[in-house]
Amino acid sequence: MLSFVLRKGLRAGLTVLLLATFTFFVLRTSGDPAVLLVGLEAGPEAVEAFRRRWGLDQPLWKQYAIYLQQLLSGDFGQSFVGNRPALEVVAERLPKTLWLMGVTAVVTLAIGIPLGVVAALRRDSWIDRLAIGVSVAGLSLPNFVVGVLLILLFGVALMLLPTTGSETAWHFILPVATMATGDAAVFARFARSAMLDVLNQPFMRTASAKGLDRRRAVMRHAVPNAAIPLVTVFGLYVGRIIVGAVITENVFAWPGVGSLLVLSVETRDLAVVQTIVILVGVTMVVTNITIDIAYRWLDPRTAEERTLG
Repeated sequence: MLSFVLRKGLRAGLTVLLLATFTFFVLRTSGDPAVLLVGLEAGPEAVEAFRRRWGLDQPLWKQYAIYLQQLLSGDFGQSFVGNRPALEVVAERLPKTLWLMGVTAVVTLAIGIPLGVVAALRRDSWIDRLAIGVSVAGLSLPNFVVGVLLILLFGVALMLLPTTGSETAWHFILPVATMATGDAAVFARFARSAMLDVLNQPFMRTASAKGLDRRRAVMRHAVPNAAIPLVTVFGLYVGRIIVGAVITENVFAWPGVGSLLVLSVETRDLAVVQTIVILVGVTMVVTNITIDIAYRWLDPRTAEERTLG
């Protein structure tokens, strides 16, 4: 297990380095932030002074070397807007995003997994058909479409819920509903498929033949075994919820990291964009490593197969 973790850690470090490198060069070759932030009307002298102030007048390779040196020392750079540490700017917005993602994840799992399990246990019934129909509808509608529809219905037409901000618990309802709709559908479909596969396994028929009632057999044998493939789905879900947060925060003017990312891209605030991208990359890498370890723990056969192979 130690060698497995070390191997994964080495790959994770290389992945983050490649991500940071790619982000650095794409941002600096896609436009000049000095022109946007200072403006040509301020004169070429002011633009050049801005470049010298932030080291943008140096060769690209030298800027990259300085960036890597700072990054390895824990310095993510300074924000062009306000001249503050980029990590500090992102950290201010992070709690709002974490709350939104956390509540969404709880709602998603609480709806999606039970819905899929019930659909599998009631296969070909009206409950199963309803679950499949809801799942298809949830997967078919993009987040921004769902968000706009919810705003028009509950915010404009009925005037029941707030559509912007994050001050109260009521502000969570529409953004969470927007993000959880499609993701709950994903978990419902995977949970249904996993349960159907487990219910057809020989050990389930053996449990039934031994006189174990269906409810206990499902809870003791079917659900734990069906949860194994859902662990992998959860790893993919982390990426989905991060992307969903970026879209949803901008639809509902939620003051989180997602809306900060879009604003920073518009203003060419390079250090803030790089910081957000790296933090997202680290989150995904750590999640994947955790999922791999959890999968090996839940299903030791995967470790045995790697050893035999």
